Amino acid sequence: MTSGRSFYITTPIYYPSDVPHIGHGYTTVAVDALARWHRQAGDDTWMLTGTDEHGQKMMRAAAANGVTPQEWVDKLVTEAWFPLLNTLDVANDDFIRTTQERHEDGVKKFVQAIYDRGYIYAGEFEALYCVGCEEFKTEADIMDGTGPFEGLKVCAIHSKPLELLQEKNYFFKLSEFQDRLLELYRERPDFVQPESARNEVAAFVQQGLKDLSISRSAFDWGIPVPWDESHVIYVWVDALLNYATAVGFGSDEETFERRWPAHHVVGKDILRFHAVIWPAMLMAAGLEVPRGVFAHGWLLVGGEKMSKSKATGIAPETLVETFGSDAFRFYFLSAIAFGQDGSFSWEDLSARYQAELANGFGNLASRTVAMTARYFDGAVPTPGEYTDVDRAIQRTVADAAAAADAAIDRFRIDEAIRAVWTIVDELNGYITDNEPWALAKDDAQRERLATVLYTCNEGLRALAVLLSPVMPQATAKLWDALGAEPALGALEAQPLREAGAWGLLPAGAATSALSPLFPRIEQAD
Repeated sequence: MTSGRSFYITTPIYYPSDVPHIGHGYTTVAVDALARWHRQAGDDTWMLTGTDEHGQKMMRAAAANGVTPQEWVDKLVTEAWFPLLNTLDVANDDFIRTTQERHEDGVKKFVQAIYDRGYIYAGEFEALYCVGCEEFKTEADIMDGTGPFEGLKVCAIHSKPLELLQEKNYFFKLSEFQDRLLELYRERPDFVQPESARNEVAAFVQQGLKDLSISRSAFDWGIPVPWDESHVIYVWVDALLNYATAVGFGSDEETFERRWPAHHVVGKDILRFHAVIWPAMLMAAGLEVPRGVFAHGWLLVGGEKMSKSKATGIAPETLVETFGSDAFRFYFLSAIAFGQDGSFSWEDLSARYQAELANGFGNLASRTVAMTARYFDGAVPTPGEYTDVDRAIQRTVADAAAAADAAIDRFRIDEAIRAVWTIVDELNGYITDNEPWALAKDDAQRERLATVLYTCNEGLRALAVLLSPVMPQATAKLWDALGAEPALGALEAQPLREAGAWGLLPAGAATSALSPLFPRIEQAD
């Protein structure tokens, strides 16, 4: 059931030159949680992820490994990138690879269209190029080398020497879009989020834009320029177009019309490509610009941005094997303010797992289901008259659901989880204050006991729905244990924006034994 409101969201298209690290995992689960939320809220949702497989860096890596570029990318994607999605429980709707025919055909049509509209011209080009970034560097991104690279110009990101490239290339008239881009940022202040990212992009564009070299002739691993096959399309132009080709640009206009424009979630290091070059290309083609570009921060390990070259990359599997995929998703989506840099440490993950998941949410679920079994033979009891303390819980649930939905609309998954967690904290306090184990000893308090345990079970019903986009496995186990499915249907079919309504779990629902949602982790260190 969809509301007709389109919500198309993308991860960056990943460069599979090496295996994924937790930074890739972080972006992917963030986009997945946003997509799951909107899908379950009834929006016409589509989540895209994929791999960017062309360019000089890929060609060199393949040569170093003695295989063709296509064989090399096939191996990387099959062995490392597809498994990542399973490891992290990602429910993407599509996975695009830039070596697929659907993509190559769409790219050629798009580039031909902006050429025909007069936005591309031939010219000579000389600049310093970083193969690692697949990018020509501006003065601000170039540093003087030290140590073995003394006397050379190096990339500010990779600290590796830059190459001077001289080529006859085709250029995109990016400079013509300066005013239109500034007008876009003014008219739609939420086009680039968060605000710090928008300010940075606007300041960059205000300094003036240079035309962009969009082809290469020194190597051939790429999509040929349609009117001059001695050139291939610059890998970044090719890569950005995946967001359009994946939903039918150039091949299925009906699907493209239905899905486009997209929300893009990207790391802040690739913000300019998405917030400057990409909307300018779309304007040149006469297409709508994206709905918005959200730039999240870096994941820091030991104070440094993760990177393979500096051995700070951590494979997501190493965390999932110990803590499970739900805990990975919960930790990265709640512990870091989405949009800002965040630090990862094993100790912090371990502490939050214990405090918030095992002792907080997991213990609440176990206690409630166990007391329902003990005192009411496993049937959710019929509540009696509600008191002020019960109504306070009902208000907490309603407020949390509304606040979480509003936070998701702002792409603040961390704030959404914080809002939902007020239900966990309030219910744990409610059990402590109302002492169902004491009420159970007094027959005269039977109705009060029923009200307290109904309140706990119904609170868990709301938690299962609200947390399912973040922790799909634990919430599915809880839904099952609450006996909710026979009466209410599958968990993923619950309308998320109605989760805060009270009284949906029917009295009499048959609960069943619940093994710990977040088992204790035995670890020596």
